[in-house]
Order: sequence, then C-alpha cells, then structure tokens
Amino acid sequence: MNDTTPPLRTIQRAFEIIDLLMEEKSIGVAELSRRMDLPKSTVHDYLRTLRTMGYVINDDGQYRLGFKLLELGGRMKYRNRLFHVAKPELERLVEKTGELVSVNIEESGRFVVLHMEEGDESLSLGIYPGISIPIHTHAAGKVMLAGFDEEKVDRIIEEKGLEAVTEHTITDSDELKAELEQIREQGFGVDLNQQVVGMGVVAAPIQVKNRVIGSVGVVCPTDRLLDEAFRQGIAQEVQKCANIISVNYQYSP
Repeated sequence: MNDTTPPLRTIQRAFEIIDLLMEEKSIGVAELSRRMDLPKSTVHDYLRTLRTMGYVINDDGQYRLGFKLLELGGRMKYRNRLFHVAKPELERLVEKTGELVSVNIEESGRFVVLHMEEGDESLSLGIYPGISIPIHTHAAGKVMLAGFDEEKVDRIIEEKGLEAVTEHTITDSDELKAELEQIREQGFGVDLNQQVVGMGVVAAPIQVKNRVIGSVGVVCPTDRLLDEAFRQGIAQEVQKCANIISVNYQYSP
C-alpha cells in the first residue's frame, strides 16, 4: 500500500466521528447522523465500537470523547526525548520572562505544540499540548520552516496553502520566503497578530547536527513586543533556551 491508495472507509469514518466529537462537548446519534450523512443505525454501530474500546462515553444518549485519548497523548509526549530535554529549560525561561512558553514540532506540514509552561504574565489563549495550526501563521512555526530545505518548504506551501487566519497573516509565498530569509540571518523570528490578533510570538529553532527538530516560542501581548528593548530581551532569552536544548538533546544520554 502507498500514499495514493484510498483509505479504508470504515477507519476513516471512525476518525471522522472522533473529530466531530472533539468539536462538541457531547452530541446525539441523530445529530451525528445528519452531519455525517449516514443512517443512524450505522452511526450507532460506530459509536458502540468506539465505546467498547474506551474512546467514547455514552451519557444518557449523548456521546462524548473518553479520556483514553488523553492517555494516548500523554504517553506519546512522555516517550518523546525532546519533551524531556526541553521541559526544565522551558521552566527556567518562564521564570525569566513570566510569559507563556512552548516547545514545538512540525508534523505533516503543520505546527504542533509538544509542551508548554505558563508564567504569571501568560495570556489565556486556550493553547494546549497537541494543538495543531497552520505553520506559516506563527513565528515558532516559521523558524522551523526557515531551517527546512527549499523543496520541503515549497511542498508544505503547495499542500497546505497559506490561509489567512487574521488580516495580518502572510498569504503570499514570496513575502513568506523573504521573512524566512530574515529569520535565517538573525537567528530568531517575531510575528505580531498573525495567528491571533493581540498576540505576538518570539521564537528560535532547535537544531541538532544542522537539522531543525523543533522550536521554542514565547507568546506575549502584541503591545509588549512593540517595545524594541523588551523584544530584543525576549529574543536573547529564547535563543539561549533553544541553544541549550539543542546541545542537551545531542549529548544527553
């Protein structure tokens, strides 16, 4: 089987149900049937199977996701070497900045938060480990793009597009590539209001043997990042953090 082989429809539908349940706190069979354009009996069979496996809970006819998925996500994170290496450095970065900080990876052309730590000054944005967003809308995603070869960057742009999440999001490939070149020159990235209006990000890449494996990002209110001295101070701290993680990842047992 290769990437062009059509997916198994039964498995695809099961995950479509999980995706719909992620959007809602709970939902009934009739509504799921309507949204999936499937008979209620078919939807019920899928739900029954997922409930038997622990992924779905039935609360008086309303279905919701079970915490089995949280267990899976937790295991994935705690088995990840980058998480263990980065966590103490993120804690130190939070102590210095008081802001929301995260270590991030690229997966399937998207930006994914692997782990985050919150400080006293953190914005409340509903960010959580595992959240996935368009990679071009976030400085911590763009510093990873800046470290990828041109062929990979072009492939991500072609497959994922450059959607506008806010009116400030870069949606032109030439403009994005110019920003990536600037990131390479200065060693860090900054964006304002491109993913969330009112939110700014300062980020630096984590590189091991000339390969970008992730990034560190500091999330701040946009108005604080307009102050050049503050912005440069955050940039120095985030670069220092990313460099320490890079070295520790390479040489820790």
